[in-house]
Amino acid sequence: MRHKNQKKPTATGRIRIIAGQHRGRQLPVLDAQGLRPTSDRTKETLFNWLMQDVQGSVCLDGFAGSGSLGFEALSRGAQHAYFIEKNTSAANQLTQNVATLKLQDTASVLDGEFAHSVTRVAQALSERAQVMTIVFLDPPFKQGLLIPSLLQLLDLQLITTDTLIYLECETAITLNNINSALLKQPSPTSLKPIKQQQTNGFMYGLFQLNT
Repeated sequence: MRHKNQKKPTATGRIRIIAGQHRGRQLPVLDAQGLRPTSDRTKETLFNWLMQDVQGSVCLDGFAGSGSLGFEALSRGAQHAYFIEKNTSAANQLTQNVATLKLQDTASVLDGEFAHSVTRVAQALSERAQVMTIVFLDPPFKQGLLIPSLLQLLDLQLITTDTLIYLECETAITLNNINSALLKQPSPTSLKPIKQQQTNGFMYGLFQLNT
């Protein structure tokens, strides 16, 4: 139940699509607790890394929030993007933005916790005979969500050695931390960095599973 004095999130911010079909378009973003859109500078660096890989890709925006990464991928020619967002108001805003850009055929918004919604993504991929090629994981900081989410993606076989995995997290989480957890699984594996940067208290990078 919402308390009377609790404000309903409102669309007070905006994200900008940097390049592609929808270049320059600005989309409203909710002013909601924990919503932290990826900065234009970080996003531009990421998509420079992905320049040769976005066209025709199938993407997962795992903690979508504003949907900045998923919308950027779609603008640059991704085949499909799945957005997962547990905040219902933010998910509704994502759905509205999908409609604004007329992306209903290439975007799917799933409203709910990551652990539940990602199983629905796996079902949709199977039904559409799609393979996940790019995963964006930028969970809220200091909530211990990154490693469990990676483990579930592995368990559902949504990421393989061909999948490009973008991670953005607080610097307290290191690649050693992540690999320590991955190596303890029944089928041990680890991540190798393709590109990696650290700035302003957070780390972001592009990774793949070791073969």
